Amino acid sequence: SVFLYFPGERLSAAELTAACLDGHLVGLGEGYVPADTVETTALRAASLGSLAGLDLAAVLESAAWIHGARDEPPARHTLQRATERRLHEPIGRRFVYRDPRVPAADLVRIGGVAVTTPERTVADLARKGTPDAVEVLREWAARAPTALPAGVRWIDGSGRVPHKRAARRLLGELLRRM
Repeated sequence: SVFLYFPGERLSAAELTAACLDGHLVGLGEGYVPADTVETTALRAASLGSLAGLDLAAVLESAAWIHGARDEPPARHTLQRATERRLHEPIGRRFVYRDPRVPAADLVRIGGVAVTTPERTVADLARKGTPDAVEVLREWAARAPTALPAGVRWIDGSGRVPHKRAARRLLGELLRRM
Protein backbone atom coordinates (compact mmCIF):
# COMPACT_ATOMS: atom_id res chain seq x y z
CA SER A 1 0.00 0.00 0.00
CA VAL A 2 1.22 3.49 -0.77
CA PHE A 3 -0.04 4.53 2.67
CA LEU A 4 2.08 2.01 4.58
CA TYR A 5 5.69 2.75 5.48
CA PHE A 6 8.23 0.29 6.86
CA PRO A 7 11.62 1.22 8.32
CA GLY A 8 14.35 1.04 5.70
CA GLU A 9 12.13 1.10 2.64
CA ARG A 10 11.27 4.66 1.63
CA LEU A 11 12.25 6.22 4.95
CA SER A 12 14.68 5.26 7.69
CA ALA A 13 13.54 4.30 11.19
CA ALA A 14 14.74 7.70 12.44
CA GLU A 15 12.72 9.55 9.79
CA LEU A 16 9.60 7.51 10.58
CA THR A 17 10.02 8.18 14.29
CA ALA A 18 10.42 11.91 13.63
CA ALA A 19 7.27 11.89 11.48
CA CYS A 20 5.40 10.20 14.37
CA LEU A 21 6.67 12.81 16.83
CA ASP A 22 5.52 15.55 14.45
CA GLY A 23 2.06 13.94 14.25
CA HIS A 24 2.28 13.06 10.56
CA LEU A 25 2.41 9.26 11.02
CA VAL A 26 1.08 6.73 13.52
CA GLY A 27 2.18 3.15 14.11
CA LEU A 28 0.11 0.34 12.63
CA GLY A 29 1.23 -3.23 13.25
CA GLU A 30 4.82 -3.42 12.04
CA GLY A 31 4.60 -0.26 9.95
CA TYR A 32 3.42 3.33 9.92
CA VAL A 33 0.54 5.11 8.19
CA PRO A 34 -0.41 8.78 7.77
CA ALA A 35 -2.24 10.01 10.87
CA ASP A 36 -5.45 10.69 8.94
CA THR A 37 -5.60 7.29 7.21
CA VAL A 38 -8.69 5.17 7.80
CA GLU A 39 -7.55 1.90 9.36
CA THR A 40 -8.89 -0.97 7.25
CA THR A 41 -8.54 -4.73 7.41
CA ALA A 42 -6.33 -4.60 4.32
CA LEU A 43 -3.97 -2.07 5.93
CA ARG A 44 -3.86 -4.04 9.19
CA ALA A 45 -3.02 -7.24 7.33
CA ALA A 46 -0.48 -5.57 5.03
CA SER A 47 1.26 -4.13 8.10
CA LEU A 48 2.22 -7.73 9.01
CA GLY A 49 3.60 -8.53 5.56
CA SER A 50 7.19 -8.15 6.71
CA LEU A 51 6.60 -10.75 9.45
CA ALA A 52 4.35 -13.21 7.64
CA GLY A 53 5.74 -13.17 4.12
CA LEU A 54 4.07 -15.68 1.81
CA ASP A 55 4.48 -18.80 3.94
CA LEU A 56 2.91 -17.76 7.25
CA ALA A 57 -0.65 -16.85 8.22
CA ALA A 58 -1.88 -14.54 10.95
CA VAL A 59 -3.92 -16.57 13.46
CA LEU A 60 -5.64 -16.21 16.85
CA GLU A 61 -5.47 -12.69 18.36
CA SER A 62 -3.52 -11.37 15.36
CA ALA A 63 -6.23 -12.54 12.95
CA ALA A 64 -8.93 -11.17 15.27
CA TRP A 65 -7.21 -7.76 15.21
CA ILE A 66 -6.98 -7.85 11.41
CA HIS A 67 -10.68 -8.75 11.14
CA GLY A 68 -11.57 -5.79 13.37
CA ALA A 69 -12.54 -7.71 16.51
CA ARG A 70 -10.29 -5.48 18.60
CA ASP A 71 -8.71 -2.06 18.32
CA GLU A 72 -5.18 -2.82 19.49
CA PRO A 73 -2.87 -5.44 18.01
CA PRO A 74 -1.49 -8.10 20.34
CA ALA A 75 1.90 -7.43 21.94
CA ARG A 76 3.29 -10.41 19.99
CA HIS A 77 1.62 -11.63 16.84
CA THR A 78 0.86 -15.30 16.32
CA LEU A 79 1.81 -16.76 12.94
CA GLN A 80 1.23 -20.27 11.68
CA ARG A 81 2.47 -22.23 8.68
CA ALA A 82 0.27 -21.72 5.61
CA THR A 83 2.32 -23.76 3.16
CA GLU A 84 2.58 -27.50 2.50
CA ARG A 85 6.33 -27.57 2.96
CA ARG A 86 7.89 -27.56 6.41
CA LEU A 87 9.79 -24.44 7.37
CA HIS A 88 12.93 -23.94 9.35
CA GLU A 89 11.35 -22.51 12.46
CA PRO A 90 11.18 -18.75 11.98
CA ILE A 91 12.41 -16.81 14.99
CA GLY A 92 11.46 -13.28 15.90
CA ARG A 93 10.82 -11.13 18.94
CA ARG A 94 7.60 -9.72 17.48
CA PHE A 95 5.83 -13.03 16.84
CA VAL A 96 5.16 -16.55 18.09
CA TYR A 97 5.38 -19.29 15.46
CA ARG A 98 3.08 -22.33 15.34
CA ASP A 99 4.05 -25.16 13.00
CA PRO A 100 0.82 -27.05 12.20
CA ARG A 101 -0.32 -26.10 8.70
CA VAL A 102 -3.55 -24.15 8.35
CA PRO A 103 -5.56 -25.66 5.47
CA ALA A 104 -6.06 -23.36 2.50
CA ALA A 105 -9.85 -23.59 2.96
CA ASP A 106 -9.47 -21.81 6.32
CA LEU A 107 -7.41 -18.93 4.91
CA VAL A 108 -8.16 -15.67 3.13
CA ARG A 109 -5.62 -13.30 1.60
CA ILE A 110 -6.05 -9.77 2.88
CA GLY A 111 -3.58 -7.07 1.95
CA GLY A 112 -1.30 -9.75 0.53
CA VAL A 113 -1.13 -11.64 3.85
CA ALA A 114 -2.75 -15.00 4.65
CA VAL A 115 -5.19 -14.72 7.56
CA THR A 116 -7.47 -17.34 9.06
CA THR A 117 -11.12 -16.81 8.15
CA PRO A 118 -13.28 -15.11 10.79
CA GLU A 119 -15.10 -18.36 11.64
CA ARG A 120 -11.84 -20.31 11.96
CA THR A 121 -10.39 -17.50 14.09
CA VAL A 122 -13.38 -17.60 16.46
CA ALA A 123 -13.10 -21.39 16.73
CA ASP A 124 -9.33 -21.20 17.36
CA LEU A 125 -9.75 -18.58 20.07
CA ALA A 126 -12.45 -20.71 21.72
CA ARG A 127 -10.21 -23.79 21.49
CA LYS A 128 -7.38 -21.79 23.08
CA GLY A 129 -9.73 -20.83 25.93
CA THR A 130 -7.37 -18.52 27.83
CA PRO A 131 -8.79 -15.45 29.62
CA ASP A 132 -7.27 -13.18 26.94
CA ALA A 133 -8.83 -15.26 24.14
CA VAL A 134 -12.23 -15.21 25.88
CA GLU A 135 -12.00 -11.41 26.22
CA VAL A 136 -11.30 -11.11 22.49
CA LEU A 137 -14.35 -13.30 21.79
CA ARG A 138 -16.51 -11.06 24.00
CA GLU A 139 -15.28 -7.94 22.20
CA TRP A 140 -15.90 -9.59 18.83
CA ALA A 141 -19.42 -10.66 19.80
CA ALA A 142 -20.23 -7.09 20.85
CA ARG A 143 -19.02 -5.73 17.49
CA ALA A 144 -20.37 -8.48 15.23
CA PRO A 145 -23.16 -10.62 16.73
CA THR A 146 -22.89 -13.20 13.91
CA ALA A 147 -19.22 -13.97 14.62
CA LEU A 148 -19.75 -16.51 17.41
CA PRO A 149 -22.48 -18.51 15.62
CA ALA A 150 -20.14 -18.71 12.60
CA GLY A 151 -17.43 -20.11 14.88
CA VAL A 152 -19.87 -22.70 16.23
CA ARG A 153 -20.72 -23.75 12.66
CA TRP A 154 -17.00 -24.13 11.88
CA ILE A 155 -16.50 -26.31 14.96
CA ASP A 156 -19.57 -28.41 14.17
CA GLY A 157 -18.39 -28.92 10.58
CA SER A 158 -14.77 -29.64 11.43
CA GLY A 159 -13.35 -33.09 11.73
CA ARG A 160 -11.20 -34.08 14.65
CA VAL A 161 -9.61 -31.01 16.19
CA PRO A 162 -8.15 -30.64 19.68
CA HIS A 163 -10.34 -29.07 22.38
CA LYS A 164 -13.44 -29.19 20.20
CA ARG A 165 -15.91 -29.94 23.02
CA ALA A 166 -14.51 -27.30 25.35
CA ALA A 167 -14.63 -24.71 22.56
CA ARG A 168 -18.23 -25.61 21.70
CA ARG A 169 -19.17 -25.31 25.39
CA LEU A 170 -17.41 -21.93 25.74
CA LEU A 171 -19.05 -20.48 22.64
CA GLY A 172 -22.44 -21.77 23.83
CA GLU A 173 -21.96 -20.00 27.18
CA LEU A 174 -20.93 -16.75 25.48
CA LEU A 175 -23.93 -16.93 23.15
CA ARG A 176 -26.34 -17.45 26.05
CA ARG A 177 -24.96 -14.32 27.78
CA MET A 178 -25.52 -12.13 24.72
